[in-house]
Amino acid sequence: MNSTTLTDLKSKAASLLLGLAVGDALGVPVEFRPRGSFRVTGMQGYGTHNQPPGTWSDDTSLTLCLADSLARGFSLGDLARNFIRWHDEGAFTAHGTGFDIGIATSKAIRRLKAGIAPEEAGCTQVNENGNGSLMRIAPLVFYLADRPEAERFSITKAVSSITHAHTWSVAACFLYLEYLRKLLGGMDRNTAYRELQGDFPEGTSAIGGNTLDKFSRMLRTDISTLPESAVKSGGFVVDTLEAAFWCFLSTDSYQSAVLKAVNLGDDTDTTAAVTGALAGLTYGITAIPPVWLESLAGYGEILRLSGAMAEALTP
Repeated sequence: MNSTTLTDLKSKAASLLLGLAVGDALGVPVEFRPRGSFRVTGMQGYGTHNQPPGTWSDDTSLTLCLADSLARGFSLGDLARNFIRWHDEGAFTAHGTGFDIGIATSKAIRRLKAGIAPEEAGCTQVNENGNGSLMRIAPLVFYLADRPEAERFSITKAVSSITHAHTWSVAACFLYLEYLRKLLGGMDRNTAYRELQGDFPEGTSAIGGNTLDKFSRMLRTDISTLPESAVKSGGFVVDTLEAAFWCFLSTDSYQSAVLKAVNLGDDTDTTAAVTGALAGLTYGITAIPPVWLESLAGYGEILRLSGAMAEALTP
């Protein structure tokens, strides 16, 4: 990323954040609905959370918390304060108030408010591996891009662990960011996927083999060839990462990727948000249907935050 111009970086940052937010907003009205009980073809509103069209959820809010914090430099304490502002004051929300929060994230924020250090606040139990850190971690790729692998993993672990500290959640975030990093560097999605698989054959110094076994379908087979019936779309972090890769790798446009994600059902907003960051970064803002962007809540603020982050991270 050293050779990336500010203009290019601003474009990539905006593409990632808007891609994520639009995917999130597409999924909000049908969140928790079972697969096959609906068919989303465009931006709509109300439904599950009774929100107007273009409204995004905690996925985007917490992503914007990270982007805003990175615009001031990397600080776990600053990021934790943003999370508390979101929770208590409605900062970084679509319409001034939040309407959705994961159980593990809620627990972690209570710990932060009680004075627990950010790196010690996250949930650590096996049954606390929801997708709440994966859904918000995408902007970190811009900060990590030129750093050595050991440092990339250490920082990823710290940022995930504010809310989700179990090794599975940390590994999911790291694999996702490593893939995003390859896409950011200009690699096409299939080459980047094959290279990612080659990077993690049997475990690394950062992630042990037992943890990587949880991601074996993604790392040791071609996940894009799975039938839809084999793809899970609930809140478990491994399932969300697999579903996002499946949607992204088995389609050829931003629109088809995020709609495929939403229509998997269940945790529709998060699956589409995680997919949307991949597709947004790859295909760019111009690939996002203008009518979706026009209805997106906070469009201007998302652009402002993406630009501020890019400026702060430009050498």
